Amino acid sequence: MSRIQTYIKEYHPIVHVLIFGTTLITLTSSMSMPFLAIFLSQSANLDFATIGFIIGIGPLAGTFCGLIGGVLSDFIGRKKLMLLSLIGLSIAFFGFITTTNIIGLMFFSILRGLAQAFFGTVSKALMADLTPDSKRYKMFANRYLAMNIGFAVGPMLGTFLGIGGSTIAFVLTSSVYVIYAAVLYFMLRAAKDHDDSPVSEESINMTLLWNTLRSDVPLLLFIIGGTLLTTVHGQMSVTLSQYLQANIIDGIKLFAALMSINGFTVLILQIPLTSWSERFTFVQRIAFGCVLFALGEIGFAFSTSWIPFIMSMLVFTLGEILVIPAEYAQVDEITPPNLRGTYYGAQSLGEFGNFVGPWFGGILLSVYGGTTMFLFMACISLLGSYFFYLGKRNFSKKEWLSSNI
Repeated sequence: MSRIQTYIKEYHPIVHVLIFGTTLITLTSSMSMPFLAIFLSQSANLDFATIGFIIGIGPLAGTFCGLIGGVLSDFIGRKKLMLLSLIGLSIAFFGFITTTNIIGLMFFSILRGLAQAFFGTVSKALMADLTPDSKRYKMFANRYLAMNIGFAVGPMLGTFLGIGGSTIAFVLTSSVYVIYAAVLYFMLRAAKDHDDSPVSEESINMTLLWNTLRSDVPLLLFIIGGTLLTTVHGQMSVTLSQYLQANIIDGIKLFAALMSINGFTVLILQIPLTSWSERFTFVQRIAFGCVLFALGEIGFAFSTSWIPFIMSMLVFTLGEILVIPAEYAQVDEITPPNLRGTYYGAQSLGEFGNFVGPWFGGILLSVYGGTTMFLFMACISLLGSYFFYLGKRNFSKKEWLSSNI
């Protein structure tokens, strides 16, 4: 049996569809979304802080309003919510090119944030439901790899075709979401008709979520740490693209190159780096990654030409490879099987960093300049790792007490 056949049999077909769809979506969206800040500055003539607020308000809405995704799933079901979210994302991407009105742009940004939060939380929970415990970390790593295949190819392909950041790229992204929704719909129907694998339809509500956050200190500390790290890496492209456009010759071309370098670095180094890092705990991997984040941000702060920026992006990306799968796996490690949807929903609170990053980063960029902004982000990444350390220490202490009672 070939390695490909072994891999296919290793996971549920729905997991494969979701991972493949992740590649397809990120490939097209990376031709549009990373360039949104530049697109808005040219089409709507907005300043850094306003653009950062418009882009950031989507994840902000997704962070808090996205928590009602569990409530909605009680009425329409987890799978239907995923499909509706994909349609919402399609409408949002098409909407960005139809208006220059600030209110309209904010509406489509909020729609994108809500739909992305619903789809992300529900799809991750579904993938975990269909994957054995021993294979979940590898599954999350594969999902992250799939994202970066798209991010590696998308910006360069968009630049080569001359559509990167153009209206064509946004229309293409919108169309792919609709196609993906249709494929997923038929796959879910087929799985329901022919597959007896259990899929949890856990009821998530605000009371349960609040009680979980109030009683589980490690989870709360992980969420704080995740918020800080998301502030650094979640929407890094927004402030970086604005800085490069304003301060570096051919800054837009450099930005496209950096996004592709980010993706290709993950493709080339994720497997060996992940294998190497397995000797360490999840918190240690996060700590190493945060140090690399900080070094990358410091590099951005003092770079003035292409080569230093490329080197800094390589260092930053190594941090991503270590941090992102480990964040998911660390929360999964403390998650009770019957509360997976609730814990993943709580983890989505970390998406608040996707608002803070572009908005506050835009303010720092406007008022103090790029050097201060990048150095501030370096400090935030180190602080985030400290909260993960506190959460792991608290969880270990709680486990020790439980086993000795």
